[in-house]
Amino acid sequence: MSDLRDLYQEVILDHNRAPRNFGQLPNANRESEGHNPLCGDRVRVSLHVEDDRIEGIAFQGSGCAISTASASLMTEALKGRTVEEARHLFRGFHDLLTTGGSEDGLGKLAVFAGVREYPIRIKCATLAWHAAQAALDQQDHPVSTE
Repeated sequence: MSDLRDLYQEVILDHNRAPRNFGQLPNANRESEGHNPLCGDRVRVSLHVEDDRIEGIAFQGSGCAISTASASLMTEALKGRTVEEARHLFRGFHDLLTTGGSEDGLGKLAVFAGVREYPIRIKCATLAWHAAQAALDQQDHPVSTE
């Protein structure tokens, strides 16, 4: 089990050091901001949705390693998916962190399973996801983890 935990930690550290899809998305047609007032994490998620499919996704912001890695892995997981598939993945990810739901269908996102042992960090891991969901819903106000 220690080897698996070490692998999970390495994936999180890698995505924190070199986040994927970090920066602006020039052709974004949906955006939302998120803020975790407890720790100061901030994120802006930009999407390009066309024909009900996420054709492009990027994020900007600053936060802890869990927050940044989660946003990075989220962008990889959501790109190319339909809006409904993205919502389903969010529910599965959220269930994994909050209730110990199944890792099935989550792929690399399963590396965050251990976060549920640290309830305060769940907000870090889900911040970008809440912002992405708000962007999909075209909400015009920032989301908060509080």
